[in-house]
Amino acid sequence: MSQPTVAFLQAFGDALNRHDIDALLEMMTEDCVFNGVAGKELQGTSFVGPAAVREGLSNAWKNAPDACWVDGEFYVVGDKGFMETTYKGTTADGLRTEARMIDVLTFRDGKIAIKNAFRKNRPPVNA
Repeated sequence: MSQPTVAFLQAFGDALNRHDIDALLEMMTEDCVFNGVAGKELQGTSFVGPAAVREGLSNAWKNAPDACWVDGEFYVVGDKGFMETTYKGTTADGLRTEARMIDVLTFRDGKIAIKNAFRKNRPPVNA
């Protein structure tokens, strides 16, 4: 299977912004892992396997229904990919978050095996 490209990462980012969980999971391996930006574990909460990744990614959209990742820069280096974006989202109580972030992606068999998310810790801005 071919190595993912920058266009593949851009398509992944587009699916994130559409909140299209099925498209995202099609681009990930059967044993995929999503390490969230927060959680009790050293690397954030880990969601392992398609059902758990579906839950973890969906939580971002539940917490901030307008969640989006903009101003993307996409890179592929060997078996790693990097998506540097600005996360924007508003919670139900009106708290707006805007912060730069990066996803470090590990590829296997032409798909994303691990999505490891990192985001700047910034206080909410007015909605």
